[in-house]
Amino acid sequence: MLEIERIVPAAPATVFEAFCDPEKLATWWGPRGFRTPAVELEARVGERYRIEMQPPQGAPFHLTGEFLKVEAPIRLSYTFAWEPPDPDDVETRVELSFQDLGESTKVALTQGPFKTDARRALHRDGWSESFDRLDRLVSAPA
Repeated sequence: MLEIERIVPAAPATVFEAFCDPEKLATWWGPRGFRTPAVELEARVGERYRIEMQPPQGAPFHLTGEFLKVEAPIRLSYTFAWEPPDPDDVETRVELSFQDLGESTKVALTQGPFKTDARRALHRDGWSESFDRLDRLVSAPA
């Protein structure tokens, strides 16, 4: 299981919206150097999403899943699967909570289970770099 906690310098509603608004998500999703050319999502229980990721080199790839819980602005849960999957991939579940700290939000993420430690590490690194990008987005002057 992957567990990450991060303090994001914005209110929970702002951080939650960054996860649920396709245009905002496209600006910060993915590791450093990646782009997100297409995001199809409507954050409602039972709805599916699909995200296209473009690495710095190589062909784009996609991830998809279904929203399981959407409780704005405190909780978000969804499945996560790569299209097409790597032989070491399995569908995982992502659980996010957003705790109000006044001027900032504590985001607690859990994801798993993973088939291999290498796949868990790949997701840990991807989430860490994505959170760095999210910090910059919510910290930028309006």
